[in-house]
Amino acid sequence: MRISEFASLQEGPRGHAPRKQLLEKIPEDAEATLVLVGRAAFLDRPTLAFVRLREAVELDVVLQVPVPVRFLFMVLGPDSPHISYHEIGRAVSTMMAERGFRRDAYLAEERQDLIKGVEEFLDCSIVLPPCEIQNEQLLRSLVPMQKELLRKRYLPDEKKPEMKILKDLGLAEKAIEEEEDPLRRTGRPFGGLVRDIKRRYPKYLSDIKDALSAQCLAAVIFIYFAALSPAITFGGLLGEKTSNMIGVSELLVSTAAQGIIFCLLGAQPLLVVGFSGPLLVFEEAFFRFCESYGMEYIVGRVWIGFWLIILVLLVVAFEGSFLVRYISRYTQEIFSFLISLIFIYETFAKLIAIFQKHPLQKSYTSRDPQPNTALLSLVLMAGTFFIAFFLRKFKNSAFLPGKLRRVIGDFGVPISIFIMALADFFIKDNTYTQKLSVPKGLQVSNTTARGWFIHPLGKNKDFPIWMMFGAALPAVLVFILIFLESQITTLIVSKPERKLVKGSGFHLDLLLIVGMGGIAALFGMPWLSATTVRTITHANALTVMAKTTTPGEKAHVQEVKEQRISGLLVSILVGLSILMEPILKLIPLAVLFGIFLYMGVTSLNGIQLYDRILLLMKPPKYHPDEPYVKRVKTWRMHIFTFTQIVCLATLWAVKSTPASLALPFLLILTVPLRRFLLPKIFKDIELKCVDDADVTFDETEGRDVYHEVQMPI
Repeated sequence: MRISEFASLQEGPRGHAPRKQLLEKIPEDAEATLVLVGRAAFLDRPTLAFVRLREAVELDVVLQVPVPVRFLFMVLGPDSPHISYHEIGRAVSTMMAERGFRRDAYLAEERQDLIKGVEEFLDCSIVLPPCEIQNEQLLRSLVPMQKELLRKRYLPDEKKPEMKILKDLGLAEKAIEEEEDPLRRTGRPFGGLVRDIKRRYPKYLSDIKDALSAQCLAAVIFIYFAALSPAITFGGLLGEKTSNMIGVSELLVSTAAQGIIFCLLGAQPLLVVGFSGPLLVFEEAFFRFCESYGMEYIVGRVWIGFWLIILVLLVVAFEGSFLVRYISRYTQEIFSFLISLIFIYETFAKLIAIFQKHPLQKSYTSRDPQPNTALLSLVLMAGTFFIAFFLRKFKNSAFLPGKLRRVIGDFGVPISIFIMALADFFIKDNTYTQKLSVPKGLQVSNTTARGWFIHPLGKNKDFPIWMMFGAALPAVLVFILIFLESQITTLIVSKPERKLVKGSGFHLDLLLIVGMGGIAALFGMPWLSATTVRTITHANALTVMAKTTTPGEKAHVQEVKEQRISGLLVSILVGLSILMEPILKLIPLAVLFGIFLYMGVTSLNGIQLYDRILLLMKPPKYHPDEPYVKRVKTWRMHIFTFTQIVCLATLWAVKSTPASLALPFLLILTVPLRRFLLPKIFKDIELKCVDDADVTFDETEGRDVYHEVQMPI
């Protein structure tokens, strides 16, 4: 941490406000390095001292913020035209900001250890002249060189003597965790699964403590409706397409049960487990197949479930989740944009259906009043969306005290639902609005055809033996659907800009989600996956944004409340919804349409593809100062965006046709498209800036890191 950044702040008319705002951005366990340089005429030669205190202490008279100081660096010397003491101070501050040298400074036992640390720092540095670099080929050649230098510098090695010291200090676990790649194959059966458990479960207690926040409570109420509405909607569609063999009751119970288990055992509890459109398409197609061949559909699902369990055990045993590393930002953004569009489209599709069933009335008379259902539904949907969206913005405004403003912002969605449901309740002109439909009691949707347990050999007739083995083929398709959506959702929610610190577990989460789905088929319940939009919405609801300290500063994420309780409570509430029918039936469906729209729109934030699509309509002088804008020619950036738009349009077209089962395979094709075809059209540095935004997954750090050319002193 460069102490000069603190020294440059001055108190203005508002007194301690800048100091307080700056302190909120500093981690609780941060320690400072005090760098003091100056000239002394009475000295004949420079004098230097580097001090490491046994315990960090606060020096109130020196720093403007109460950060404990661990290191002191002082250099004094006579006036000399050949020595810049200011640059020496900058050099030391730069080295202390690098974690490798900082580790050496903590562990140094004598002067020679510190000198060795300086030498290693310089060995991994690339020095460029202070001038504009015209040769792009030079920059392209430096990036892999710097990556290799950093890989060797940060490569964990438990045999190194400093690792033993770190273990003695209790810091080894943190150091290894920062440098471990969760997708790196161990070469041992189930090695990735074991590593996920060892890495994530030690944080279990903090997953409970971190939930003690009003923001988490607000997220529970919001995500409850965000999870309940799709469960009821998809449940109704499932009932229509499967002759009520699976309906709302089964989907509610499945969502609740699998959600509870996942939140208790999962490695990334921010994931929201639920039903999705691609799975609905499969269920409809498989039901038609079973009907045409005279087989029991609900029994066929049991055998698909058995094969799902076998498949996931094989994939996890051989650490197959490492394939996720080939899914770049290019594919992630296309997928997340597609899911957001589906939510937005479904909102207006449902509203249009209401307008078609209840068209607007051209005139009204006192003798024959005609309730305007369509208009009221539009008002309820738009009102819910705009109130929730306004309160989201209000949270970061300058009105009202900060704590009250944040509480209102956190509860923005529940407030909007309550206001619009109340408005509908008090409208007394008998205008009809469709209400939320929740089943009464814990019973299956089709009581005459099935119970809660499905016999694998069939109920009315024996299930064909050939289909018991043939079910492996549809099981592969279901597995691909769940694998893609769950793993891509984990990648999206784990992006470095979200600043998650507890990590994820690709192997463990995949085993839980697919394994639970396989067992659920025995009870006639649908298999689920990690849902992208609901998960992003969940993460956004738990995100704490840092306050800006200077005018024009871009807001950024301070932290995310990583905990298990919000998802656990949401799952419990979804299960209890079967018993809450008298209350939930008062909520108009149009209000939930507004929540659908809010989730779709807000989940677009942070998707670079969405930002670049907006740039297509902006003159270059209004483009932001981003790497994908400044380091790439505008027309070439637009061509890259156009390729993603074409992929997105193709996926949308396939989704809307009977060939929708091919959707996951087409999505997979975007991976080789990005890896093999686009490099023939775009330069490597352009792909780095636009696709990765100078971010790639670094094996030595186990996370996305910036690979910019470092310029030391």
